[in-house]
Amino acid sequence: MLAVPYSAMFVTAFLAATIFPAQSEILLVTLLLSGKHDMLMLLAVATAGNTLGSMVNWVLGRFFSEYRDRRWFPLKPKLFDRAVGWYQRYGVWSLLLSWAPFVGDPLTVVAGVLKTNLWRFTAIVLLAKAGRYLFVTAATLGWMGRG
Repeated sequence: MLAVPYSAMFVTAFLAATIFPAQSEILLVTLLLSGKHDMLMLLAVATAGNTLGSMVNWVLGRFFSEYRDRRWFPLKPKLFDRAVGWYQRYGVWSLLLSWAPFVGDPLTVVAGVLKTNLWRFTAIVLLAKAGRYLFVTAATLGWMGRG
C-alpha cells in the first residue's frame, strides 16, 4: 500500500500535462504536508509523470496534427495559433514555459507539430517541470516551517 500515494502522484501529474483537467500541485502539497512520504521520491515521480504527459502532447502534435479540425484534438484553432506564434517567436526555449497554466500544454503540442527534436524537447520540458515541482515543494515546506 505504500506505493499508492506515489502512483497517484504519477497519474495525477501525467494527466495534468495532457488535455485532462487535473491539479498535480494540490496532491503534491497534500502528500508533502502529511509528512509520511519521501520528498525526493515525490519530486521524481511528479516530474516523471508530468514530463511523460507532455511527451504525449508532443506525439499528438507530431503525428496527429492533420486532425486539428476534429473535436477530440486537444487544442482549439485560436489557442493553437497563439501557441504557434509564441513558439515561432521564442523558439524551443519557449518550452521553459511548459509548466505554466493555459500556455504550457499548447506549447508542447505545437513543439510536436513543428517537429522539434524529441530529445531536446524532453530535456527542456524536464527542466521546466522539475523546476516547478521543486518550487512548489520548497514553498510548501518553507511556508509551513518544515524545511
